[in-house]
Amino acid sequence: MAYYYNQLTKIEQKAYYAMKEGLLNLAPSFTVPLLDGKTLSDIYFMVRMDHPEIFWSVKFSYKYYKDSDHAEMIPEYLFKKNQIAEHRVALESRVKKLARQAEKMSEKEKELFIHDFICQNVRYDKLKKAYSHEIIGPLQQGVGVCEGIAKSVKILCDALGIWCIIALCDNNPEKGIKYRHMWNVVRIEGKYYHLDATFDNSLGKDDVIRYDYFNLSDSQIFKDHEPVIYKIPACVDGDHTYYREKKLSWTKYEDVRKRAAQAVKKGKVLIFHWRGGYLTREVLKELFEIFHEEAAKKEKYAYLSLNWPQAVLQVRFAVEAPQQEITMEEANEGETIEEA
Repeated sequence: MAYYYNQLTKIEQKAYYAMKEGLLNLAPSFTVPLLDGKTLSDIYFMVRMDHPEIFWSVKFSYKYYKDSDHAEMIPEYLFKKNQIAEHRVALESRVKKLARQAEKMSEKEKELFIHDFICQNVRYDKLKKAYSHEIIGPLQQGVGVCEGIAKSVKILCDALGIWCIIALCDNNPEKGIKYRHMWNVVRIEGKYYHLDATFDNSLGKDDVIRYDYFNLSDSQIFKDHEPVIYKIPACVDGDHTYYREKKLSWTKYEDVRKRAAQAVKKGKVLIFHWRGGYLTREVLKELFEIFHEEAAKKEKYAYLSLNWPQAVLQVRFAVEAPQQEITMEEANEGETIEEA
């Protein structure tokens, strides 16, 4: 599916097609219609978002002659041709093997399978190697940054027949957001949702998988994501998030107390979404009192991790008093996305 291709003008589509074919054929250079540098850069980016299987080029230069209506693009390749061929075979095999594990699942189950695979098998690459921005990082090396993770989610969705695109937002220095960020939009049972496996991956610790950014609506995701650079479908359904589907989204204090008591008794981590109005400091204080009281009944202590923008709370219960009772979580790992 070439989602971004369909957003372009006719001449831009010609440039897109020439880039795609040139990259797939590992051409040292290729001709495209002469457009301004930013437009060529945007199209180059869109080609690689629509086709994450093209993992071997992230930058290009170009030249043109006066009075010419075409430019010569010169891509920069991450690997030698023989290495690219080897990696392509290995990655195709990897994707097929993973897809076979989920091919008989329902659409929802396939999406969950892909999300959990990322959260369980990919760690964030703090060194931000070039291949971590592509599918080769998460799928072959087990490391990635948001760009590589979003592309890996897409290629697995493509293999399993799930409609999926990559969304891209800009930075916002005024808010302290230094870098661009990528995630996915999926269509599940005919409705569009945001899926940010990178943010969930950054929150999960000690074998706990988080679903704070699983099937969110526009109003939900943009509480802590910047506006997108390229147009994406509207995601209006906010009633089928993971926590609501699993009945872990509560509006009443008594529900919180009941489940907190069960978690303390069973020695389990409690994770839930608060839907009982705005999560103000006063509401948070009341919720923490509940955790504290239920923990004290079993001679334990409660300590809370809070994703405030998404109103998701994770509570652990321990026999030793924590150094810090409440920790504010930040899901953005702070990554640079390479521009062509």
